[in-house]
Amino acid sequence: MENNEAAEAATVVLLKAADSSVVRSSLANKNGVFDFTGITADTYLLLATSIGCNKVYSGPYKVLNGQSVIAPNMFLKLINNQLQEIKVVARRPYIEVKPGKIVLNMQTSITAEGNSVYDVLRQSPGVHVNSGNDALIISGRQPALITIDGKPTNLTGDDLVNLLRGMQSNNIDQIEMITSPSAKYDASGGGIINIIQKKGTNIGTNGTFTAGAGYGKYYKSRAGVIFNNRTDKLNVFGNYTFEGNKTNRYINTNRNIKYNDTLSNYNVDYNNIQKSFIHNFKLGADYAISPKQTIGFLVSGIFRQDDFLKDNNLKISNQNRLDSVIIAKSDLDRGTSFLNYNINYNGLLDKSGKNLSADVNYSTYNRHSDEYITNNFYTPTGARYRDSLQLENLSPSDIRIWTSKIDYVNPLSKTARLETGVKYNHIQSNNNLIFGPLVNSVYQADPNYTNRFIYTEIVSAGYLNYINKIGKFDITAGLRAEKTNSKGRSIGIAGAPSVTNQNSYFNLFPQAQLNYQLNKKNAFSLSYNRGIHRPDYQDINSFLYYTDLYDYVSGNPNLKPEYTSAVQLSHTYNDTFISTLYYNVTNDAYDFPVYEQNDSSKVNITIRRNFGRIFVYGATFYAPVQFNSWWNASFNLDASYQRYVAYAVNGNFNKGMQDIIFNTTQNFTLNSTILAELSGRYESPTLYGVNQIRQSYTVNAGISKQIFNKRGSLKLNVIDIFNTDRERYRILYQNVDLSGLNKRETRRVMLNFTYRFGKSSIKSASKHNTGSDDEVRRTGNQ
Repeated sequence: MENNEAAEAATVVLLKAADSSVVRSSLANKNGVFDFTGITADTYLLLATSIGCNKVYSGPYKVLNGQSVIAPNMFLKLINNQLQEIKVVARRPYIEVKPGKIVLNMQTSITAEGNSVYDVLRQSPGVHVNSGNDALIISGRQPALITIDGKPTNLTGDDLVNLLRGMQSNNIDQIEMITSPSAKYDASGGGIINIIQKKGTNIGTNGTFTAGAGYGKYYKSRAGVIFNNRTDKLNVFGNYTFEGNKTNRYINTNRNIKYNDTLSNYNVDYNNIQKSFIHNFKLGADYAISPKQTIGFLVSGIFRQDDFLKDNNLKISNQNRLDSVIIAKSDLDRGTSFLNYNINYNGLLDKSGKNLSADVNYSTYNRHSDEYITNNFYTPTGARYRDSLQLENLSPSDIRIWTSKIDYVNPLSKTARLETGVKYNHIQSNNNLIFGPLVNSVYQADPNYTNRFIYTEIVSAGYLNYINKIGKFDITAGLRAEKTNSKGRSIGIAGAPSVTNQNSYFNLFPQAQLNYQLNKKNAFSLSYNRGIHRPDYQDINSFLYYTDLYDYVSGNPNLKPEYTSAVQLSHTYNDTFISTLYYNVTNDAYDFPVYEQNDSSKVNITIRRNFGRIFVYGATFYAPVQFNSWWNASFNLDASYQRYVAYAVNGNFNKGMQDIIFNTTQNFTLNSTILAELSGRYESPTLYGVNQIRQSYTVNAGISKQIFNKRGSLKLNVIDIFNTDRERYRILYQNVDLSGLNKRETRRVMLNFTYRFGKSSIKSASKHNTGSDDEVRRTGNQ
């Protein structure tokens, strides 16, 4: 703009200088930046337009093959000089798909409003939910490395899910799902899910207030504020959200056991009512030391208090006749806190573009978890046949992570550059499990289940990336080296010996991507990536976690990392339609549950093992369609074939099955202030490890209305309209015959209010990444 503000959403048209014919057009981003890639050698003009402004031409520019041309700034002048503010209406699509990446623009989705980040992700294109621990996985069923603003959460399992459920979508700008990350990122064969939080870019003091309420089976509520105060040198930003919810979950498992010519059946109905109170905050500042150097700090955190009422009803039958009933009721009090502190620096060293950035990060995670269980035993007629069994189940946890990294960019020419960096990560985890019965009014710790596990891990890494453009080719090639040293010590009670496991290993992770612009409308991309998935801390802990009297979860101190190699070939047509073929192979695969059943005692133990190899062949197709001026849609199809081949020690399991996932989002512009949205997801029957999963589908709808001169909005959405979002599965593995149903409270109606306050003049924001990458999901505890 003429006052040096970025002209976000301005239209820039590339014209041939000879006859002013249109070659291509683009929208300027929020920093006023645009680009045209893959154009042929010629002489061009640029035309910039925006609502309320005069047209501006620039050029001519002579472009040679393989040459990059940077155009000078173009200034748009207001048609009416008395106009103080220009409002440009430009609606970004909710889903943007590029080769190797899917981007979700959170604020353009009506049905995402009022939902947690976890709930949004589990219904997103290319994302699956691991039936074993609710973990999010992408790229051919490989575990995803999850980062927030480029830094890890360092959590997994229930803890990571609870963290993501505590993050509201209204605080999020974008979510990136990167299936082939460069060597700059921590090695991950399953790709990266990067959650980008909102950060103020407007001059002056401004922000957004949000509030929402809803109902499913129980109440939902939230309220929050996002703010920033920006001057020429200093930007102070932050947010705070409070959420109070009540939800329920139902699980049914049905297990058949054949032993000594007797067929036994163990049928469990589990009901859980959960009340959650969540405080989520962020406070940070960026200060420009000079026009080319910025320092910043950030502190963020989530505090949760969860109270659970559990009701577990176990019916035991022999030869199809009810033998006994065990009813277990428990109260669980769980409180968690996650705090992250970051200091960062970013500096442009010279005019050639040399850049240096550095980050120091410290994170803490603390949890108390106190559960008291009462088991009552009944005959089929309802009479008690033994005294109640009361159990104490305490599992406090303390995790601390120190991370530091330095990245350096060195331009070699106008088209080529080198990127290099080092990273050091130190993790210390201290977990306790205190479990035992009530004896003479005092709880006694059972040495078979009570334990303390202390784990230390140090990962040192370095990488080198080479990036260049040669004619119609864009090349990225990199190599990452990671050295891991870990030590886990399990300490029992009552004189039980401690067990120590130490590991040290070094790995190289190559990555390469080649992009080729065949012509104006056709582009190809070929990539290769090798990654590692280290075991979660709880999975290498020899704890035996109590589920019920006949069902436990065990850690495995001998668990090794799994390694994935992935190849992708993508084709982009007209910068719009994207088709991708992919192939993944994983060795020492472990990230799914394996079951060990004792037919005599009827006890089933769920454990992780380095099961075998996974082969995945797949194809994806993405198509955005503009049906008319008021209706547009996006369609995403992911079809794959997966085969699991067990190592001999784990039996002769060798099975393959298809997996077809279809997502669509339909957007409707009813008038200038009213929008509507309809979205749906379908997944075919599929296989995940030894679990055979049945088909599932869900449908969501929403409508929004702008109010208060378009500074405010009301959004009403209905999630899972037909209440079909559930997981149904069957396991036939060795001597295990188990079927199950897992159903959360997914159908809900939400009404959300948003109001933007303060100034709206836009200035580009400084940007920094603040973190380490692979520890992201690994500190989960049961």
